[in-house]
Amino acid sequence: MLIISQKPLKINKNGHICLTTNIITNKIFMGENISLLNWGENCLFHIKNINHRSEEVLKVKQLYGKSDSGNLKEALKGITNPDALILITEGKNFEKHVKELKELFPDVMTIGGTGHFYGKTIKEGGVGVIALSGVKAQAGVLRYASTMPIHDISDMKKKVSSVGAGSNDTVCIDICTGNDAAVLTSIDSLLNKTGISLIGGTSFDPMVSVNGEIYEDADVYLLVKNLGGKVRVFKENIYRPLDDSRFIASHTDRSKYYIGELNGKPAKDVYKDYLNISDKDIETQTFKNPFGKITGKDICIISLKNVSGNGICCYRQVNDSDVLTLLSFDDYRDTVQNTIDEIKNSGRISGIISVNCVFRYLLFNGDNYMSDYLQNMSTLGCHAGFVGNGEHYNSQFINQSMSCVVFE
Repeated sequence: MLIISQKPLKINKNGHICLTTNIITNKIFMGENISLLNWGENCLFHIKNINHRSEEVLKVKQLYGKSDSGNLKEALKGITNPDALILITEGKNFEKHVKELKELFPDVMTIGGTGHFYGKTIKEGGVGVIALSGVKAQAGVLRYASTMPIHDISDMKKKVSSVGAGSNDTVCIDICTGNDAAVLTSIDSLLNKTGISLIGGTSFDPMVSVNGEIYEDADVYLLVKNLGGKVRVFKENIYRPLDDSRFIASHTDRSKYYIGELNGKPAKDVYKDYLNISDKDIETQTFKNPFGKITGKDICIISLKNVSGNGICCYRQVNDSDVLTLLSFDDYRDTVQNTIDEIKNSGRISGIISVNCVFRYLLFNGDNYMSDYLQNMSTLGCHAGFVGNGEHYNSQFINQSMSCVVFE
């Protein structure tokens, strides 16, 4: 830290530097270098380490609280003066918890949805809250998600401007009720111009909230600017192509996420015959062998929902002429560790918010791995998030994946 003065500096016997107030006018002394010991006619500072690089003026702080019994006040213990809040709870308690949170933090930017909240542990049901401080935030809503999600994009543009959003320091966190692909296309028409990253997911129930207001056909979002550093986003895919097979989709119904044919044959028969499974195994086979949509060098996972006639309904839209492949999972423990190492090596970490697919959760749970997974992620720092029906990563609506944001 360099202190410039037109007057000699006075150093007392304790190693303190005495500065008159006019010397420090319009100056900011920050971080670990200088601590204010007294304030009066003179300002007395203690130089802790003159050569140590000063910290940022503000550092983002992430906290979370959870209550497995569904007691919101219990979940909020220790959370004071947040700049932004994310609420995840059960559908049956959603309205009550949204109202209660608004009463307790009336002026705080807040979004909410339903799902399974997690921190170091997870328990189905209950309630959890993620709190952020040291950030500038704006919350908003895109109504008419099922029919015209771009309707409120001009309001979102104003909020992006109001937080002073930058491509390196701002993230959009969203929770959607459905029609995710169209919603993300609408959002990307704005965020793509500014380079702002996005992560999010789909609410278990068709209801979300923003600043105490509940919507049943909408996407709610929280624009978060880190005032003390950067933000980084990651996604994790534990699946890889089963082989070099390619399937061209046709006779699709985008509104129902339906695939009628693959390579000109009934989709149901192609899927089960290729994997040598029975009709009844198709719906659960998605844990092992979901579809993958090939987009350049990227593969987007498409979860199977159910059999419909001779076709298959999915959890993500498939279009005529889309090129699909079949996927299988690697040793996902190695994949998770690689992700943890990548995050760890990417820079300083103040907090991590993630979204995991419900199918991933069921897979991990069935292998008695979910607890280990959360403990491993917590070694990075404060990690919390929720299990949702789908995941968002920038402009992509993905299935059976994890997306997360890391605050520096």
